[in-house]
Amino acid sequence: MSETGVIHDIGYQRYSGARLGRPAVFGALYQHGLRAAFGLGRSAKAKIFPWLVAGIVLLVAVINAGVKAQANITLFDYYMFDDTMSWLVIFFVAIVAPELVSRDMRSGVLPLYFSRPLRAADYIGAKIAALITAVWLLLGVPQLIMFLGAAFTTKKGMSGVWDEAGRLLPGWGYSVLWAVLFASIGLLVASITGKRAFAAGGIVATFLVTAPVVGVLNIVRSETAHHLSGLVSPMTLVRGVQIWLRDGVDLGLDVGRMGPIYGIELVCLVAVCLLLLLARYRKVASL
Repeated sequence: MSETGVIHDIGYQRYSGARLGRPAVFGALYQHGLRAAFGLGRSAKAKIFPWLVAGIVLLVAVINAGVKAQANITLFDYYMFDDTMSWLVIFFVAIVAPELVSRDMRSGVLPLYFSRPLRAADYIGAKIAALITAVWLLLGVPQLIMFLGAAFTTKKGMSGVWDEAGRLLPGWGYSVLWAVLFASIGLLVASITGKRAFAAGGIVATFLVTAPVVGVLNIVRSETAHHLSGLVSPMTLVRGVQIWLRDGVDLGLDVGRMGPIYGIELVCLVAVCLLLLLARYRKVASL
């Protein structure tokens, strides 16, 4: 008796389309992360907090623009706006960062991600870029509203518009500093746990614990301690860099001649956060 085999065609076909590779995966992760930051494509519950924070920040910008237009009084310039909104930025990062990384850990999709031509550096790069963009938009769009309000009410014509644009662009650069530093710290803390509540609490605690130390160091009767006090908190660290680069004055922070140290620490802190994130996800990818 001979055995015969039969091949059945059940409709499987080879993929004959273009294989886009790592850049397309990176772009897809970045787009998904940016949409997730504002709850787009998610339930109404996921949109509440991000858009509540965005609404408050936009309202402050509109009020500032209205007061300047009506009474020619500037409540906040572009730099003060970022400093004033700092706590809202912290809470925004505390909610969004766990959405970007903790959810992936908890749902167990990371092995699936890394089974494709996706490296740990690509994953981290897409997530950090999405959060940086989200934080920058949170600050940059209201700054644009402030600019438009000032530009349309200036009495100096086009020269006044150009002068205002010259103030807006450095303000946008300052927003980039906020976004890069806060996104780096937020994602690093969020990557530690897959539980979003713990990750959010850890991010807020990281900023809350360091803030009072600045006040304590300012009490110390030492000029050097006063100038270096801003190094211990991310919020005052960014302000210190801004003061140094602009050669400006801040009533709440005096960096003296220590400005370059603030710049060096900011770069090193961001680099350390990214390296730790990379090590964290390379370990996950190798499992």
